[in-house]
Amino acid sequence: MNIITPTADGSNTLYNETIGEHYHSKHGALQESKHVFIDAGLKFASAKQAEISILEVGFGTGLNFILSFEYCEANKINLNYTSIEAFPLTSEVIEQTAYSAYVPESIWFDFINNYPNALTVPQKLTPLSTLEIPHTTLAEYETDQKFDIIYYDAFSIQHQPEMWSDEIIAHACSFLKPGGTFVTYAITGKLKRAVKACGFTIEKLPGAPGKREMLRAVKGM
Repeated sequence: MNIITPTADGSNTLYNETIGEHYHSKHGALQESKHVFIDAGLKFASAKQAEISILEVGFGTGLNFILSFEYCEANKINLNYTSIEAFPLTSEVIEQTAYSAYVPESIWFDFINNYPNALTVPQKLTPLSTLEIPHTTLAEYETDQKFDIIYYDAFSIQHQPEMWSDEIIAHACSFLKPGGTFVTYAITGKLKRAVKACGFTIEKLPGAPGKREMLRAVKGM
């Protein structure tokens, strides 16, 4: 069961009783998503690009997507967004997050009205933006497509250690283009070594509220 929970910046998150963890930081769901995935990820990787492809590990509540969708629409960037989700939430639960308050009404409606179908086939939300949410696990996910960015937003290693093994990190990194960006809220010595072993240059960046540091890495050309 998922329980709506307020966070320190006033935005909501969900507490997953099965996993025993929140979907977003209790220090601020909106702040974390903007800081880690939009500012350190999307804005960094999409500079001077007219088109961007994103692979997200863990669609969850859709917060990372709607913020990315809004940014790309505002900046006239073609967005191809694929997000792996093994346990998709219902539209009703997502609407209870009240994330509609953080994006223009048109962005929210284009998302929420297309969300159920995006779980089965890619959906063209606008002339610029496409959303696909494969209902699978990262370990089972396969595609010939290569992406510009990976948003690695799995639950923490304490609660989902299998999502942070060297093998699964290498599998995720294999979907990035040369020069592509891997970004996540977490940073550990083990994670840095795993990503570096895949041919990436590592950066330690200031973390979102509640975390001292986060990881951004760029794949070698």
